[in-house]
Amino acid sequence: MVKVTYIEHDGVEHSVDAESGLTVMEVAIKNGVPGIDADCGGACACATCHVYVDPAFSEKTGEPTAMEESMLDFASEREDTSRLSCQITINDDLDGLIVRLPQFQG
Repeated sequence: MVKVTYIEHDGVEHSVDAESGLTVMEVAIKNGVPGIDADCGGACACATCHVYVDPAFSEKTGEPTAMEESMLDFASEREDTSRLSCQITINDDLDGLIVRLPQFQG
């Protein structure tokens, strides 16, 4: 299991154990983490699972695809570390991953 910590915009933390092969979005939904709406169900067709990846994990999560970049244009409060959590697949290298959630999705 891989530990992932989700930090809400107000600082509330949710640390959960995640199975490899699931996405950061799927783990949040399965564990009732508030702040990730996931309206498209993980199809990279919206920006309602927007997160900010902790800079220490930027290389490990990889670069967004062109499709993800297009969807991130719809994200409110986009930053350099913005990613769609449906596009980050959990693996052992991501143990300790920290993602912060924006105040609003979409």
